[in-house]
Amino acid sequence: MEYLEFEMPIKELQDQLQKCQIIGEESEVDVTATCKKIEKKLADARKNIYKNLTPWQRVQLSRHPDRPYTLDYIKAICGDTFMELHGDRSVGDDKAMIGGLGKIGDQSFMFIGQQKGFNTKTRQYRNFGMANPEGYRKALRLMRMAEKFGIPVVTLLDTPGAYPGLEAEERGQGEAIARNIFEMTILKTPIITVVIGEGASGGALGIGVGDRVYMMENTWYTVISPESCSSILWRSWEFKEQAAEALKLTGNDMKKMKLIDGIIKEPIGGAHSDREGAFAAVQSQILAAFDELKDLSDEDLVEKRMDKYANMGVYKE
Repeated sequence: MEYLEFEMPIKELQDQLQKCQIIGEESEVDVTATCKKIEKKLADARKNIYKNLTPWQRVQLSRHPDRPYTLDYIKAICGDTFMELHGDRSVGDDKAMIGGLGKIGDQSFMFIGQQKGFNTKTRQYRNFGMANPEGYRKALRLMRMAEKFGIPVVTLLDTPGAYPGLEAEERGQGEAIARNIFEMTILKTPIITVVIGEGASGGALGIGVGDRVYMMENTWYTVISPESCSSILWRSWEFKEQAAEALKLTGNDMKKMKLIDGIIKEPIGGAHSDREGAFAAVQSQILAAFDELKDLSDEDLVEKRMDKYANMGVYKE
């Protein structure tokens, strides 16, 4: 397991516990009491560290290489019922944006989200979770299909941003994202959005307009990454921690500003430390949100969604 810099005290205690257990197995010395003391110290250290995380540390956890990605959540929640759908019917099939039909119990959902890779080969294949215009157009095609058949939409956000390449701009990256935002505002079916990792800029917003928007505890959601913000304001990446603090990008910040509807608590140590616990928490929140939305008429659904976003922010006339 990979450890981040602020997690090193936990690693040291886990190493001590492992050595203590090995000594007990290889000798006749009773090390039960010692092991229990180390286990207590380990539990206290984990609790204290993860209770007092800085915004930058949450950004680091959101990018942890062992953290589950979109397909991990979908397969865990839907099992064998998930059927992936491909292509935008215009250019091609963007591997960074995945989507398809799946069931939670007896209820069908259209799942859409950005997918990252877990090694060099798959990261390149998934374009590091950065979608091209055809990815957003594929997402819109699937959302319209869900609307046609009365199927609720679940979007899972995990992207460092939309792909900024020349080819993407030539194919209308900005227009594709803007079109999605507009169409999602008036989509006549419930939309439930969960930030499961990185939620950066228009790349996240392109599938992020939901009736209910939730953030997992160790995720971030803002207009720009802390590193990019630091490079613009200070001409250096060295101030990324200050940038993360200033951007107000954590779930607690977003909830205070009434930009999201709730925070999904993660297992202690982050989603990667207890995947099953993270999957269960997300599934439970999706079902709870759907219960709140399922009885609304199409007109009420769209009206409430538009009012929700119209009331965001502070302005003067």
